Amino acid sequence: MLPENNSQGAASDPRAAPVTERLAAWSVRHRALTLVGWLSLVVVALLSGIVLDGENQRSTDPGESGRAQTAMNAQNTFDPLRENVLVQAKDPGSAPFATNEGLRRATEDLVTTLTGSGAVADVRSPLAGNEQERISADGLSGLVGFSIAGGEKEVRPNFETAVAQVDAVAARHPSVRLALSGDLSLSSVVDKAIREDVKKSEFLSLPMTLVILLIVFGALVAASVPLLLAGTSVAATFGFLSVVDDFTPINSATTVITLLIGMAVGVDYSLFFLRRQREERANGLSVDDAIRVSARTSGHVVVVSGVTVVLCVSGLLFTGLDNFRGLAISTAFVVGLAVLGAVTVLPALLSLLGDKVDRGRIPWLGKRRTAAENSRFWTATARVVTRRPALWGGLATALLILLTLPALGMRLQDPTPAESLPGSLPTIDAAVRTQEAFPGVVYPATVVLTAENGGPVDSPALRSAIDDLGRRIGETGGVLNKPIAVASVDQAVVVRVPLSGAGRDPRADAALAKLRTEVLPATVGRVDGVEFAVSGRTANARDFADQVIERMPLVFGFVLLAAFVLLLLAFRSVAVSLVSIALNLLSIGAAYGVLTWIFQDGHFASLLGFTPYGGVVGWLPMFMFVLLLGLSMDYHIFILSRIRERRAEGAVAAIVRGTGTSAGVVSSAAVIMVGVFSVFITLSAIEYKMMGVGMAVAVLIDATLVRGVLLPAFLALLGERLWRPGRKPVAPQRVPELSSPNA
Repeated sequence: MLPENNSQGAASDPRAAPVTERLAAWSVRHRALTLVGWLSLVVVALLSGIVLDGENQRSTDPGESGRAQTAMNAQNTFDPLRENVLVQAKDPGSAPFATNEGLRRATEDLVTTLTGSGAVADVRSPLAGNEQERISADGLSGLVGFSIAGGEKEVRPNFETAVAQVDAVAARHPSVRLALSGDLSLSSVVDKAIREDVKKSEFLSLPMTLVILLIVFGALVAASVPLLLAGTSVAATFGFLSVVDDFTPINSATTVITLLIGMAVGVDYSLFFLRRQREERANGLSVDDAIRVSARTSGHVVVVSGVTVVLCVSGLLFTGLDNFRGLAISTAFVVGLAVLGAVTVLPALLSLLGDKVDRGRIPWLGKRRTAAENSRFWTATARVVTRRPALWGGLATALLILLTLPALGMRLQDPTPAESLPGSLPTIDAAVRTQEAFPGVVYPATVVLTAENGGPVDSPALRSAIDDLGRRIGETGGVLNKPIAVASVDQAVVVRVPLSGAGRDPRADAALAKLRTEVLPATVGRVDGVEFAVSGRTANARDFADQVIERMPLVFGFVLLAAFVLLLLAFRSVAVSLVSIALNLLSIGAAYGVLTWIFQDGHFASLLGFTPYGGVVGWLPMFMFVLLLGLSMDYHIFILSRIRERRAEGAVAAIVRGTGTSAGVVSSAAVIMVGVFSVFITLSAIEYKMMGVGMAVAVLIDATLVRGVLLPAFLALLGERLWRPGRKPVAPQRVPELSSPNA
């Protein structure tokens, strides 16, 4: 339960003080031990990530894709990585491929060069008599296909050799476009983009946060303290995750998300505590007494908020998806460490610094930012709202519902690499051109054929069924396409089937369903003792989305129940819990609507630097829900605790004063959150841009419209019924060594 603003009990009996106050008091008495212990924890985490770092755990796809992946993992060899080279004339008015001598000479040169390099195998040419499907339907393009030769260690060098050979052939035929795309080339460009995004997020988030903190505190030392704690929390988290990755998959995207979430919550939690401590110092308390008051109030809010975030994010575990499990673990680590630092290390550091925390003051800001002042704007806003709460609450609710409406048409669809990354990248441009000329070749379905008894599956009967599969594909009217590729992988056989559509759109989903439910059962499914499972980019995304949708009610139910119980324990009020959750749902819904309107409908595409593909990333709405419900509770818990401190002044007066006194901290925290999440918008992948816009909009709405209008309106409508029955409000008493009624 959050403590009331009456500290006499704590003053007379230290054992009656909240745990956060006792922790802070211990940390202040043992400053050296606390600070050395924290640094040791960070060092141990980083060293464990180096010393204990083993082989990273690979994630398993859900559904039928996962069965195909498991079957392939059981083989002693791997499915060769395939690449395609699109052969086109750069001049759009050139002759068709069949009669264009320039294109044919370039193709011959390419096939000869690749074959002689020793780096590739299974080279397929559109010039071969039985490869007519390697000439595009419009007759203007040809497609050379090959697989990367060698074992696991030779794949990367052989791929680089093949790339160099393609570039050399392209230089010899300047009028011909040779565009390379495929398994390894696309995964390489995605990995490179993620690495660059990680660097960019680090480069932007730290200085931007420091600038905001300088404006908030007006002093260099005070601004550096939250940044130091957040940075060490993130560093320790990365060290621990290097060990966790040996048991649970932690993908590269999780690294970016963990960094920015860690910076946001770490700085916010320190901000809550530090601002309260500075206010208490301005009210005349000593350094250590101000720290104890801050620990009892803001420290307790930080703990409740952190536990709420961790519990909400743990709802992702119910999805049963490896990527979500890794994301939940990483978020729990970084939030838990941020909370631990805020209630132990921060008090010790503030006690050590004393008044030196205000050193390095910024001209025009330093003196003003140290003083404890009410926000005139938010105090006036709360006063206006509480006079006519039904009117203002109704208008604000209507506005949020209006913003939510576009979300009713939200379509969950993961982007392909060509849709995710900028088209200016050569590999992405090649993939787009190849997909246009040969639909489905870039993102084929991968059919894994295995024997029921576990032995070799290849047989004349199976090969005959595969030939029949090829014929039936030609009869689907373009729903399924050619050329198909067949490869023996140890005891399994793998068939790649191009699908219509753009890889992850409704046409591709329909083609996948036809392949799984009609074509395969009528061909290879008729061979005795043969099992099949379909994977690939389209199948993976479809199976992932299906499982997300299936588990969504369970996840949402758990998160809402957990948030309700925690708020009930904190405030002992059913009304407070229900109002807080309802307001958070309104802000999340509005964020969903804005997200859909911008990215799915394509507004502000040029400004934000993306190309709309008609959907929203499949994992994002669920992730936003669990994280935002946890993060936005920070503001509600903080504001409500300030309001409850002033209950003796009367319901309306407490709402107005509590809103005004909390405005500075909440506004500062929201600016930091919005700033950090806005870093996502500057990254290259559209998934990050979506998350940045969605999270920033939700926090902005929550810290302005919800905090300033809806929350005061609902509290005013409920009045004293808001708090648990039978509990008399206690007038705040001034205890010089511990408390400040004006904080």
